[in-house]
Amino acid sequence: MDLEQARGVKRELTGYARDLAERYGAVVRPSRVGGTEAAEAVRAPTLALGLAPVGDGAYTIAVRYRLGVPAARSIARRIAAEAGPEPDVRRTGRIRTLQELGGAGDSVRPRPPVASAFAEGETGRVRPLRPGVSIGHVDVTAGTLGAFVLGPAGERYALSNFHVLAGSPSAAAGDVVVQPGPADGGDDPEDRVGTLARVAPLEEGVAAQVDAAVALLDDDIEIDATYPVGTITETAAATGGEAVAKIGRTTSHTQGRVSAIELDGVLVGYGEELGVLSFDDQIEIESAGEGPFSRGGDSGSLVYREDGLALGLLFAGSETGGTNGTGLTYANPISLVMSTLDVRLYA
Repeated sequence: MDLEQARGVKRELTGYARDLAERYGAVVRPSRVGGTEAAEAVRAPTLALGLAPVGDGAYTIAVRYRLGVPAARSIARRIAAEAGPEPDVRRTGRIRTLQELGGAGDSVRPRPPVASAFAEGETGRVRPLRPGVSIGHVDVTAGTLGAFVLGPAGERYALSNFHVLAGSPSAAAGDVVVQPGPADGGDDPEDRVGTLARVAPLEEGVAAQVDAAVALLDDDIEIDATYPVGTITETAAATGGEAVAKIGRTTSHTQGRVSAIELDGVLVGYGEELGVLSFDDQIEIESAGEGPFSRGGDSGSLVYREDGLALGLLFAGSETGGTNGTGLTYANPISLVMSTLDVRLYA
């Protein structure tokens, strides 16, 4: 199928998937739940639909479901039977934000934390600031500084995730942001680099598309905006199959491949305070190496093509999946991030 044909099949299957899920008692698209309900949602059968590249500009339907839940497997098989030849069906396990554990980013059943001593990226104090280093709200743990961006008046911001730079609905503009993040020893005022300025709202009852925020950098903070591929100043839409890379606080410089686009109904665990949020129109990435493309602490990393065009903002990952079994990574389309926050890449 070409792209438009695949989108049409996906639209037709969305209602069918919802009907099947209700019949099986599956939780398909909760936007936000808390407490005991959050735990139940994380354990419930889940199903996400998107588009997977199959080469030469052709696509099939991507079907994603949680590992070890019989109802989800049954739903996925039935959806796949309706999706035409060779749909891309994968088990993902639970999906959670990829922030260093210990704060609002904890999932209902978090994996062991990635200690600073075992991180391959930059967890210490780094000046001038550069992409890929540890950063965080003063009351959160640690994530990754993804990029430097400019506001409408040319003001300088550091870009990362909401759950890295804010971490809680109670966070407010003007809150201190430190580098490194608190989990890596960052403290105020010694390691202050700026203040929380803007966030992409995560609204109850509404499927989200972006987990993003920016911190206004203090005037005396110097920056180095280069990546392993040089300076990144332009964006592109993911079309599937691209070779991509990222540089993050935990796994440093890794390579991957875009394995699916336009994924809807991706359920992500945000911990007890935020519960479970549903995301639409997401990019999925699998590792191109022996290890994972991302781990806890890599949240906020910029995902870019080998030719230096930005594609997405990394925010979550699964327990299992991918060609090497180390999990799948999820990113917000970078164009949505930029338009939502009214910023552009630093140049």
